[in-house]
Amino acid sequence: MAATIDSSVPMRALLAGARRKEPALLDLIQRLVRAESPSDDKAAVDACVAMAAKHARGLGGRVKIHRQKGFGNLLEARFGAKSKTSAEGRTLLLGHLDTVWPLGTLKTMRCRLSEGRLWGPGTLDMKAGVAMAFTAIEMLTEAGSLNREPHSEIVLLLTSDEEIGSPASRSMIERVAAECGRVFVLEPAQGLAYKTARKGTGNFRIEVTGVAAHAGVDFEKGASAIRELARVIETVSGWTDLKRGITASVGVVGGGTKSNVIAAHAWAEVDLRIVRKADGPRMERKFAALKPVDKRCKLAVTGGINRPPMARTRGTVKLYQQARALAGELGFQLEGAMSGGGSDGNFTSALGIPTLDGMGAVGEGAHARHESVVVEHLALRTALLAGLLAGCNSAGTPDKLPRRTTRS
Repeated sequence: MAATIDSSVPMRALLAGARRKEPALLDLIQRLVRAESPSDDKAAVDACVAMAAKHARGLGGRVKIHRQKGFGNLLEARFGAKSKTSAEGRTLLLGHLDTVWPLGTLKTMRCRLSEGRLWGPGTLDMKAGVAMAFTAIEMLTEAGSLNREPHSEIVLLLTSDEEIGSPASRSMIERVAAECGRVFVLEPAQGLAYKTARKGTGNFRIEVTGVAAHAGVDFEKGASAIRELARVIETVSGWTDLKRGITASVGVVGGGTKSNVIAAHAWAEVDLRIVRKADGPRMERKFAALKPVDKRCKLAVTGGINRPPMARTRGTVKLYQQARALAGELGFQLEGAMSGGGSDGNFTSALGIPTLDGMGAVGEGAHARHESVVVEHLALRTALLAGLLAGCNSAGTPDKLPRRTTRS
């Protein structure tokens, strides 16, 4: 049976509506981008959350601000009729308002429209996705499609610490997701594709304590922490297994004081990516078991798996198959992809909740100076999002999804 949506809101009508709203959508993205919101600046990110909350109220949302000490606040906004049945009547739209860019970035990285793109810090990752969600909700509200049972309630949850691993918001994400039948994540697209799987992520810090000594007078009395760290780096880097989807990348290192002093301290930070959930505990044990070759040195390892993998589950496949069918009604082929990056969708997928990711904007340069969104795709993808929200469980779909892996 083919996937359909509420017959009163055909896909072509949604696309026409999204195109009419494109100027307002672009304006909203720019207002959100200009509200700079680095993860580590609570006042700034809270101001951006407040702006989004005001917009949600204007759309008729039932808004709650969850205040967090030491981290930015969370926005929870509910739209449509309250689901009186099970989680199946509720969809979670999941996104974040924090960015990696410090205050003042707009002075040298202006938010502007040119060459068919909207440029600026946080445009792609992921304020455009947030604005697309608001626009899709507005379209369905105007069409009267959010007050019809059984699949009517939409929960929009916007966090403010995703870029630093969601240390404060994870419990709230998992609690709200457990009340929902499905999760749509507003992160940027993978090229043009939705993301049906993601690698799990881990972060480790390795600290080596050696014995300081004069490099010329007392060389033999020293035990170089830097040399020991070099051995550890070779060991850890050797754990990369591309066939199994495991990468261990030493991204930052430091140590020593002077060239004529045998280093008493050195450290490294390691990024770990995994595809299989079972590899998480196994790799954590390998890090914990690291031992120094030079017994005069000591090793200390901290960190662990931050996000479990987002698996390509049967429920996620069904969501993707429906999205692909609706995209076909709009005249384009939607692909599904795996990403090497993690998102808050990893948490919801690990709970067994069908999760579809990468439903935000198309563009390039996330976390880079050329961060930008391709304007021509905004209306099309907003219409697709609205279509999925209007009737995401209206029909059964095949269980098999062609496997396609692309680089993050």
